[in-house]
Amino acid sequence: MNNKLFFGDNLSVMKREIGSETVDLIYLDPPFNSNRDYNQIFTNMEGEKSSAQIKVFEDTWYWNNDAEKIYLETIKYYNNHLVSNFLISMRQFLGTNQMMAYLTMMAPRLLEMYRILKPNGVLFLHCDPSASHYLKLLLDAIFGFRNFENEIIWCYRQGGRGKRSFAKKHDTIYFYAKNKDYTFNADAIRIPYVGTGGYINNKNNGGNLVNGKLYKPNPKGKIPEDW
Repeated sequence: MNNKLFFGDNLSVMKREIGSETVDLIYLDPPFNSNRDYNQIFTNMEGEKSSAQIKVFEDTWYWNNDAEKIYLETIKYYNNHLVSNFLISMRQFLGTNQMMAYLTMMAPRLLEMYRILKPNGVLFLHCDPSASHYLKLLLDAIFGFRNFENEIIWCYRQGGRGKRSFAKKHDTIYFYAKNKDYTFNADAIRIPYVGTGGYINNKNNGGNLVNGKLYKPNPKGKIPEDW
């Protein structure tokens, strides 16, 4: 599996190619309803973009016969009552529309991702505010709400701004673990301190004394905030 790239629908690839409990980490960035066609652009021998490209998928979801089939198959095939109850409840709440079609598409894929993760594996799901609240409920149903670790807010500035609301300039990354025995390489992600948060003062030898315990900044830097 080293350096192996699969081209195709990740649901069929996971079912066909990837065994249970074999993956350490999954990152996914499924777009939602951007009304764009996503193309694969090929490069020439020199690495420059070629005019050759193929349409990979259309990021507009519809409730149709295929969505109905996936909805029924997910409820029956995976035999996960929490996910089944989630889909049934969402259908009652949302009706059969684009959002419901999207959640129906995501449910079996996230179930397969849970299957292929190792017992100490982790998942990071990147989404925008249009569907993040529904996706978190789906992740809670699959991973269990106690295995939710972080809601990471990724802020950015570029792009246009509307005149009738605050600028929509953040994405959300959900961090879930399969259980609490996961690996978190804190020293690999440390960044410099900006301010001290009150941990440094001259009276306590460059630290902060709390309930008789002296806390000092880590010389390697701090673990980033969740924003």
